[in-house]
Amino acid sequence: MPEFSPTQYAVPLFVIAVLAEMIWARFKRPDAYEPKDTLLSLTFGLGSTVAGALLGGFALYVFIEAYEYRILDFGDEWWALWWAWPLCFVLDDLKYYWVHRAGHRIRWMWASHVNHHSSQHYNLSTALRQSWTGAFTFGFVFALPLVLLGFHPAMIAICAGFNLVYQFWIHTEAIRRMPRWFEAVMNTPSHHRVHHATNPRYLDRNYAGVFIVWDKLFGTFEPERDDEPIRYGIIRQLGSFNLLWAVFHEWIGMIGDIVRAPWKHKLSYLLREPGWSHDGTRETSDMIRESWRARTGQDSRTAEPVANRNPIAEHGEAA
Repeated sequence: MPEFSPTQYAVPLFVIAVLAEMIWARFKRPDAYEPKDTLLSLTFGLGSTVAGALLGGFALYVFIEAYEYRILDFGDEWWALWWAWPLCFVLDDLKYYWVHRAGHRIRWMWASHVNHHSSQHYNLSTALRQSWTGAFTFGFVFALPLVLLGFHPAMIAICAGFNLVYQFWIHTEAIRRMPRWFEAVMNTPSHHRVHHATNPRYLDRNYAGVFIVWDKLFGTFEPERDDEPIRYGIIRQLGSFNLLWAVFHEWIGMIGDIVRAPWKHKLSYLLREPGWSHDGTRETSDMIRESWRARTGQDSRTAEPVANRNPIAEHGEAA
């Protein structure tokens, strides 16, 4: 089977879509794009491509070695099995849900994934703000069960590529809502805006890649509301457009915490959720949400969203 990279072929469409959204924003949402922020996102994307080319070989080596111990054998013409492709795509998306969820709940993995959330703007260029250090988190091990089931590493890579391409278009405020049936099953701009929010109600919700049903199944779904404008970014905003600081700030903070922490807590600063501290001086997303519930008397699990929300209404920046 010839080599095929969905993301490589999609790059021209990405560029056209970003330019089209910039024109839309010029007339409808002038604050949707900030030049320095957009440039930082584009540089992230370029650096991520280079890092993937340099460091992706190790994951490929592990997959090829693991493939020798597969439980099922689809044969040499695995690429011609029409039924295997949609099955692999669905299972890969389930894998994505869990590796994405881990990326928010394990600080070691968050140190890499935080790059994608560090913009206080939400537009198509934000989708290109990908990490340079993902290989160091070993998130690829979440795909090993697919390899051991018998799916060829190339099939998994292609399905993951299409998954990434799908996620590009949901990074926008230009689209209000998709048809109700689509919103019920698929990840959409509305669902993903929630994922990028810093509002206590929205923290660590909607991890889906393509199918939002995973969040509904595993209890992490939160609908977007009209009565709560979204604030984008991270809890402690970057406050800078410095590229190296943007890429490595969380790694620096995590290593500093590990060095300063008592021995019995060092591993916790690596493996526990972001915001955890042994002395209680910081707050995790769960703690922030509980404080919000106690303060407001609201429960995000039962509150109903307002229908027909207009996401291009004005909203403030995250503090």
